[in-house]
Amino acid sequence: MPELSNKSRIMPASPIRKLIPYAEAAKERGIKVYHLNIGQPDIKTPEVALDAIHNLEDRVLAYSHSAGIESLRKGLAAYYRNLGIDIGYEDIIITTGGSEAIVFAMMACLNEGEEILVPEPFYANYNGFAIEAGVVIKPVHSTIENDFAMPAMSVIEKNITERTKAVLLCNPNNPTGYLYSKEELYQLRDIVKKHDLFLLCDEVYREFCYDGEKHYSSLMLEGIGQNVVMIDSLSKRYSMCGVRLGALVSRNRAVIDMALRLGQARLCAPYVAQVAGEAALNTPQSYFDEVYDEYLSRRNFLVDALNKIEGVYCPRPKGAFYSVVKLPVDDADKFAQWMLEHFSYEGQTVMVAPASGFYATEGLGKNEVRVAYVLNKTDLAAAVKCLEEGLKAYNAKKL
Repeated sequence: MPELSNKSRIMPASPIRKLIPYAEAAKERGIKVYHLNIGQPDIKTPEVALDAIHNLEDRVLAYSHSAGIESLRKGLAAYYRNLGIDIGYEDIIITTGGSEAIVFAMMACLNEGEEILVPEPFYANYNGFAIEAGVVIKPVHSTIENDFAMPAMSVIEKNITERTKAVLLCNPNNPTGYLYSKEELYQLRDIVKKHDLFLLCDEVYREFCYDGEKHYSSLMLEGIGQNVVMIDSLSKRYSMCGVRLGALVSRNRAVIDMALRLGQARLCAPYVAQVAGEAALNTPQSYFDEVYDEYLSRRNFLVDALNKIEGVYCPRPKGAFYSVVKLPVDDADKFAQWMLEHFSYEGQTVMVAPASGFYATEGLGKNEVRVAYVLNKTDLAAAVKCLEEGLKAYNAKKL
């Protein structure tokens, strides 16, 4: 039997999904599982997007332009300009989810073996994307003690080597919910400019910022227009994750051209997804107002409820719909699996994502989990109660 490639052998399993077999087994036993492990909102997809799919009159679902339907790219450029981001439609490539855009960005901007600095914890799938692209993630540690603020610029600069080619930032952050400020971004801008690095910025959650805070885009940073590659996701923003629709945006035409070449294997992003995405751009502001209020309410409820549990600490995130939570356990991976395999409270249990998979540094995040407040408050209340009772039972059995 032939051996698999080295790349396939080192590809990590998703920490977000790796416990799914245990969750499925729990459901087969009749246990209700509350999924706090994955960023799949229960927020309804905008009607304009659903209507566009239901009323599609095309008799042939044909390929689109490799960069995406022109009217969609023009509509998306108008959306950015409305936010104060001066972008033309030629600066945009529509991708199969934000994930594909990240892989394209890594492959277009870095050679194999070159390094990309990423504040950790970071979106776990960056590890897999980096392996696909043949590049090396070099983590710069942030801590829950200061709510995962950006590491000091001196620390970031100390990690720059001759192999460093880029910095990757997720803003607002997944998994921590931290929102990087304009001041922090300009400090990072100075480092990017000084060392002539690429700045890859994952801005998928820009619409989800709380407490009056505003998102500041990397594309607004002056003096590094050719260095910035921004990643976006229409499917995440408009709660239609399953259509898999993202975008790669850059004023650097060489990056755009190379990303188009890298996209030859998939020819174009899915046509029906693009139809839905273009329609979603006409979503009324009232939709986002309602979504904002709902997520803010869920965040406040979940953070307050978690912090009332003995030994638990949950920062109050300023963006996205995640938080990394510190638990009074010595191994969150084992605890999360135990909750699905061996525990239920009133016929219910909870699934979380162990945070160790969101770190590149071995041994970090061992007593942390990521939770997503994508469920309604009734379900969140039940999930927190399950977690509280589970912690009591888990720690009692170890005494």
